[in-house]
Amino acid sequence: MEVGGQESGMPGASQGARPSNKRLQQTQAQVDEVVGIMKVNVEKVLERDQKLSQLDDRADALQEGASQFEKSAATLKRKYWWKNIKMIIPIDEQGAD
Repeated sequence: MEVGGQESGMPGASQGARPSNKRLQQTQAQVDEVVGIMKVNVEKVLERDQKLSQLDDRADALQEGASQFEKSAATLKRKYWWKNIKMIIPIDEQGAD
């Protein structure tokens, strides 16, 4: 016996469910694929964050080293400027005689 163009038994109902089940499986497979991709993306973001943090630490250390170098260079420049002045002053005093 047919109802609405389909048989009214279980076999007809299961045939109608098969395409839905297949579509559900395909959708689930797509979701699983997207979840896998997102996991990889999250791992990459975490690795990138770690690398950026390390780079930031290295940049801070480099900046500190540059500041120390600048201070040392200024101190050394001042030291030798005074040493040079001390050498020039006696020469001028001898030349003034």
